[in-house]
Amino acid sequence: MPIPMDETQEAAAPLAHDRPSKSQVKRDMHALLALGRRLVDLPAARLAKLDLDEPLRDAIALAQRIHSHEGRRRQIHYVGKLMRQADADALRAQLDLWESGSREQARAMQRLEALRDQLIADDTALTAVIARFPALDAQALRAQIRAARKELQQNEALPEGREPARKHYRALFQTLKQLDFGDGTPTPEAP
Repeated sequence: MPIPMDETQEAAAPLAHDRPSKSQVKRDMHALLALGRRLVDLPAARLAKLDLDEPLRDAIALAQRIHSHEGRRRQIHYVGKLMRQADADALRAQLDLWESGSREQARAMQRLEALRDQLIADDTALTAVIARFPALDAQALRAQIRAARKELQQNEALPEGREPARKHYRALFQTLKQLDFGDGTPTPEAP
């Protein structure tokens, strides 16, 4: 037989279910702590671009200066506590944007490096690049490729322990970075 509830108990009962569970609160606190750790690991230039209140910014700067393991851990927990007043979703979105942008830039550079290696190894890649960019100074590009090939041959003949020359190899890469591939970079298979 159910126990009858008076009016105050009936009014309080729905409120108990409106708030998050203890486990959810704990998960949220751990998420804020992890976000605080990511903020502490940021370089100063990136940290300056974020919209943070002064106490949080100071706590992060202090955590970055602390080298003691336990002291740093406690300061990061304090940063996590201050994160309760910050706009965590906006901060998380900005950090994710920076991370994905960095990955995209790394992939773009890898594609350019692959294109440079193809140009040094094979003349058919040069034909494809010239066809794609008719305004390109083909003569200058050919000269850079020849210089990079010569540099590569000289590097192969170097005795062990000597530092190889990379001047023309790097110059060719810089020239390829100047090209507008539309999507940012070429695919290594495309040229």
